[in-house]
Amino acid sequence: MAKGRIEVLEQYCKSCGLCVAACPQKVLRISERTNAKGYRPVEQFKEGCIGCAMCAMMCPDAAIEVFKTQE
Repeated sequence: MAKGRIEVLEQYCKSCGLCVAACPQKVLRISERTNAKGYRPVEQFKEGCIGCAMCAMMCPDAAIEVFKTQE
């Protein structure tokens, strides 16, 4: 089964939440910490990412990189 993970480029994330809403696995959330610009970046808070890249496609600031792996 394919699995994935994301990396958020925190300096670009503006906490809009579009990626959180788009994630079919519901593994993303807005974090409690703030980035250098005062925004709360998105984070993957639990396992279950399938690498579908819906989050990255929805991100208006291209702040998400998706990596897909095979098990």
